[in-house]
Amino acid sequence: MLDLTSNYAGIALRNPIVVASSGLTNSVQKIEKLAAAGAGAVVLKSLFEEQIDALSHSMTTDSDYPEAADYISGYVKANEIEKYLDFVREVKKRVNIPVIASVNCYKAGDWTSYAQQIASTGVDALEVNIMRLEGKVTADATQLVNDYVAIVKGVVASVKIPVQVKLAKTFSCIPALVDKLRLVGAAGVTLFNRSYQMDIDIENERMSGGEVFTSAADISDTLRYTGLIAGQIAGFPISASTGIHSAEGVIKAIMAGASSVQMCSAIYKHGAPYIQRVLEDLNAWMERKQYKAVSEFRGKLKADQSADATQYTRMQFMKYFMAHE
Repeated sequence: MLDLTSNYAGIALRNPIVVASSGLTNSVQKIEKLAAAGAGAVVLKSLFEEQIDALSHSMTTDSDYPEAADYISGYVKANEIEKYLDFVREVKKRVNIPVIASVNCYKAGDWTSYAQQIASTGVDALEVNIMRLEGKVTADATQLVNDYVAIVKGVVASVKIPVQVKLAKTFSCIPALVDKLRLVGAAGVTLFNRSYQMDIDIENERMSGGEVFTSAADISDTLRYTGLIAGQIAGFPISASTGIHSAEGVIKAIMAGASSVQMCSAIYKHGAPYIQRVLEDLNAWMERKQYKAVSEFRGKLKADQSADATQYTRMQFMKYFMAHE
């Protein structure tokens, strides 16, 4: 029997497929189906501080009684958080695969409070989704990096479970940022989160939403940065996310150095049983290539000192087009 053992943030997984935080993981029943289909782990739908604050605000707007409004606001927040904590506890009781909670905050002071409450549920790990876009010309890139590092350092110090950091690909020096996060105690990183895609409706001349799902073509940057980080930060767990749509994507990410992969869009499109199909295809490829364990090809093509490593940092098309003239 082939050994598909992998890991997320240092936690052992039966296979490398992790279901990403999404609507797929927002109910116990859905998660039970994902576990039965063979998922190695699940990242629960995020606890969004901004969403809780919006709900709290909507229930206290235009109140003539400030004291009552404060009480209602506090009650709403506490109730929403407790609902999430109950959800985490119930999932932990019902499935026998690692359960990873997710938190998304936007105010510096609330990360540690949310993390501590979530950690108290017995969850296996916490994925901290720091999703910010700095759109002002006055933004300081160095300060932004320092903010990320400070948030992670504070969360790590406040809990005893592994803390994984989910990043956007909007940084110019992602490997350097990841190493700073490692130094303050992050147990791993997820590359990358999927941001809201904007578009413009030219007929109605208004802003509109873009494509919700990723495609297999979106894997390029995931592979690039997975390979660069794996080649320089030995043994640091990377969960490759964005563009993983088949066993081929799983294999590519692992060969680049990923310790696990996260799937979302493909499962939305094909359903939970698709996980088993991907695992079967992964097994078939390993048998054909005579690999007995995932660990045998993990990082085989990471960015090390080999000649092929230059492919990870190549930004120009010149060599590619010259080869195809």
